[in-house]
Amino acid sequence: MLFMVTWKLAPAHQRAAARRFLDGGAPPPDGMRILGRWHVPGSAAGFALCETDDVGLVAVHLAEWGDLLELNVTPVLEDESAGAAIARGIATSGG
Repeated sequence: MLFMVTWKLAPAHQRAAARRFLDGGAPPPDGMRILGRWHVPGSAAGFALCETDDVGLVAVHLAEWGDLLELNVTPVLEDESAGAAIARGIATSGG
């Protein structure tokens, strides 16, 4: 499964978060891959696309940063999977 993780950082936590990120790079737990991570220039916000079959690993990773970041997680689908789900839904609804 894919998960979009967005974050926002309070100005009071910017230095602590920067130090933690620079010291360790925010690696995910074993069994979870980060497919990409993007930072919004001039902002304390960003997002990452993560992949894992165990949503619990997402919770583990977020707990490692929850003291410094406001985090939100959204399960997401690629076009192919979304299209297949839509087609299946239309077929079962008779539309």
